[in-house]
Amino acid sequence: MSKIEQIKSELEQFVIENNEQLEQFRLQFLTKKSELQTLLGEIKNVAVESRKEFGQEVNNLKALAQEIYNSNKEKLESNQTLTRSGLDLTRSSNNLYIGSMHPVSIVLNQICDIFEKVGFVTAYGSDIEDDWHVFSALNFPPEHPARDMQDTFFIELNPDILLRTHTSSIQVRTMETQAPPIRVICPGRVFRNETITARSHCIFHQVEGLYIAEKVTFADMKQILLYFAQEMFGPDTKIRLRPSYFPFTEPSAEMDIECLICGGKGCNVCKHSGWVEILGCGMVDPNVLLSSNIDPEKYSGYAFGMGIERITMLKYRTNDIRLYFENDIRFIEQFTKVSR
Repeated sequence: MSKIEQIKSELEQFVIENNEQLEQFRLQFLTKKSELQTLLGEIKNVAVESRKEFGQEVNNLKALAQEIYNSNKEKLESNQTLTRSGLDLTRSSNNLYIGSMHPVSIVLNQICDIFEKVGFVTAYGSDIEDDWHVFSALNFPPEHPARDMQDTFFIELNPDILLRTHTSSIQVRTMETQAPPIRVICPGRVFRNETITARSHCIFHQVEGLYIAEKVTFADMKQILLYFAQEMFGPDTKIRLRPSYFPFTEPSAEMDIECLICGGKGCNVCKHSGWVEILGCGMVDPNVLLSSNIDPEKYSGYAFGMGIERITMLKYRTNDIRLYFENDIRFIEQFTKVSR
């Protein structure tokens, strides 16, 4: 019995790290000339009353040796397969790379968060729309140049279907299905048939806002846009509104912010004016309200829209819109680090 304990101890302490050690283990414990086999031959010399117990212990020891051998053989064969596949088992592990947010997504989320804090609800719509929701319901006359093939992607088999040129179509659908007061922010991808340059692209992203209620004024719009600019670019940001024209708002305006790069002193980015345009805005035209069965005598409202890529370029001071569409991970990673 002491010999059995000795062999069991040797089994448990035997180190198997390669095929040579595995074969050595087999020769020492599992062949006909092994010590285990010698013990089995000793059963006839054991006293009759102890012979059964001795035989069971020897068989258990043989089963343990076989189990150790089989498990190590399987492990070594598995490692050999991985090594042949080109995996270096000695190389230290690295943390998993989980990717990063695209700069346009980062800025879009920031814009939505800013407006959601003051009661705006985010609404979404389809990239593919019809003429009514993109143009007609927004007071675009039939001869408006935005309907021209040089600006809009129409479907050839059905000219009434097109890729939306702005997310104002979401505003129209909201006005058709909801009664005032309405306060929505509408982010999304838009498409225009434009030449791709450092300053423009045929695909880009917009966020548009709409507020309709009783007694809404131009001053209300100016205050919400000032709030947005200072939340987005810093508390010292200055804005100015310039008269403009849009078919769906009257009066209309373009909003500029003081140039972030030169502090209003004048540089190449702001064309030495000290100001950079970031969005268009205005009071909702009564014809637009009527198109959605909203009484313009009772309700008024304002709308605004901005390009996300332009805001992103200003925020991170990049000078080529094409960088946002090239999917160069080295470029994208920079903005996640900045946002943190």
